[in-house]
Amino acid sequence: MDAIGKLTGGVAHDFNNLLAVIVGSLDLARQRLGTGADISRYIDNAMTAADRGATLTQRMLAFARRQELRLSSVDCVALIRNMAGLLKSTLGSTVTIETRFPLMLSSAHADPAQLELALLNLAVNARDAMPDGGRIIIEGTDANVSASQRPDLATGDYVRLSVIDEGEGMDEITLSRAREPFFTTKGVGKGTGLGLSMVHGFAQQCGGSLIISSEPGQGTSVSLWLPVAVGSDEPLHQVEVQPFIPSHASDQPLVILAVDDDDLVLTNTAGMLEELGHTVFQAGSGADALRVLSEGDVDLVVTDHAMPHMTGAQLADALDESHPGLPVIIITGYAELPPHATKRLRLDKPFRQADLARILALAHRDRASERSISLEPPPPDF
Repeated sequence: MDAIGKLTGGVAHDFNNLLAVIVGSLDLARQRLGTGADISRYIDNAMTAADRGATLTQRMLAFARRQELRLSSVDCVALIRNMAGLLKSTLGSTVTIETRFPLMLSSAHADPAQLELALLNLAVNARDAMPDGGRIIIEGTDANVSASQRPDLATGDYVRLSVIDEGEGMDEITLSRAREPFFTTKGVGKGTGLGLSMVHGFAQQCGGSLIISSEPGQGTSVSLWLPVAVGSDEPLHQVEVQPFIPSHASDQPLVILAVDDDDLVLTNTAGMLEELGHTVFQAGSGADALRVLSEGDVDLVVTDHAMPHMTGAQLADALDESHPGLPVIIITGYAELPPHATKRLRLDKPFRQADLARILALAHRDRASERSISLEPPPPDF
């Protein structure tokens, strides 16, 4: 019960802070809406807080081991350099960041999004260990582990990413408990105690480990050991797909069925789709969706996954039978989908209109490609 209390206290504190920013910013924006004043900064503040809420949710899912990893070959140097702006804005002006990399650093076998989140967590911990500010070093090296050298690591080659601070350091008791879930040296309500536990769990899921070295007054070094990527690993590339915008008579707006059991979420999703120029029908359940589709055809279905009686994945399965070839995009706030549904188009909550537009364009492009293949004339029969 004490562990649950620490968890709920820390999470409630963090979420209440974020909600305070979101509610306060939107309230100010609404008050100034009719005055002609620039309200963009209030909207930006609300969006920033919402993004941080999404990050907190990812931490919780990672701790519960329900954050699905998408392992690939990761260029760690490029990833960390691309984080420069995020680190600077998150850590504040009292902290300087120094990076140390060799001329050549092996690629790591990891999930790039979760690796970025893990490094951000380590950097925040390092900042908190230096109340008066200081220097944080982010270092990358190649390392080899031989047989019996480390019981927590298999023999092989690793990329070691270290976050080093000049802070207070830890005594032996604190160090021995640092990776425990819910353990934190911060005040009540000031943190969940999940940061290092989450990073440790992430490292293990990648086939690596988290190693911490520290002494009182000597600072702390936290090293993330990740297996070196092998030749079969494919890098994950962010494919920039432009939103589907009608440009001529053959590119008509789509007719889309949006399905969600939450009225507020459904209204938001439908509004985004309509702003993109599409015609939208709404359904509050899988059964309602099937009824709507029995009365007329649509070009595409966008459905939530976690719905009572019939999940989004189950609805997609039913549509495979009744409407073969109809594209279905599954929206989910959970990490995991049923194994047979993992290859379906998927959009994770929370999402922005641009994210929705990209996956719509991808679904539309895939269906157009399938149609062009099916319409190819058969080979001549000699």
